[in-house]
Amino acid sequence: MMIDRIQRVGGHLLLGTTALVCAFPIYWLFATSLRRPQDVSSLAPLPWPLSTASYADAVDKVDLPRLLWNTFLMAAGSAAGQLLIALLASYAFAMYTFPFQRLLYLAFVGTWLVPFQVSMLPNYLLLSRLGLLDTLVGTVLPTLCSALAILLLRQHMAAFPKELVAAARVDGRSSWSILWTVVVPNLRPALAALGILLFINAWNEYFWPAIVLRRSNSVVQLGLRSFMGTEGEQWGPLMAVAGAACLPVLLLYLVLQRQIVDGFVRSGLK
Repeated sequence: MMIDRIQRVGGHLLLGTTALVCAFPIYWLFATSLRRPQDVSSLAPLPWPLSTASYADAVDKVDLPRLLWNTFLMAAGSAAGQLLIALLASYAFAMYTFPFQRLLYLAFVGTWLVPFQVSMLPNYLLLSRLGLLDTLVGTVLPTLCSALAILLLRQHMAAFPKELVAAARVDGRSSWSILWTVVVPNLRPALAALGILLFINAWNEYFWPAIVLRRSNSVVQLGLRSFMGTEGEQWGPLMAVAGAACLPVLLLYLVLQRQIVDGFVRSGLK
């Protein structure tokens, strides 16, 4: 009994220490953004006296609400498109039998091993011919198909009770109706977990939007460049914009926290 208690306490201490180490950079980001301009380089653990001058400077230099809104549209569009395509593709791979099914699935998943940088130039040339450069649509379009999303959802689809699908077909429902009225309601935790991962990945993307948009006032990741120059970095406003960029993702996680945890737990039980 004593050994179990010691192990439990040790495990909690290890998890708590790891959580503090992971959270410290985020704390330091907000602490730096709340310091006075003359104290930005201070190593004091607590920002005192508090100041919102960095946020005021950031708002004066960039259109922060517009940057956040454009970034949200880009990330939400990319995540929603990837979820929809992954849902349809994984349903087909898991629920239907057709010639060369396994070979096609392996070939499709194999595209996950190809770095996005390899297809970046062809995608850029295609967007240029379509006239979609400097648009959010051009940023989202090449990211709509995600092999990782299809791989994860296909695992959940394969574990879905086939009896329910067969019963729905006997009841006269179409494949489209079965997908949205039978399968999707039972995959909400998995879809929520995958959706937030895709959203965060799209939200944090820098290189591809920098190539397509080419303007610092397009998305928040490019807006951060406004505070980097040959004369030095403006750390206060830079941290303020970076802190503001963290808040939507944090709020999204808080809203979907239960579904996300449930999705990972169910994945572990399978």
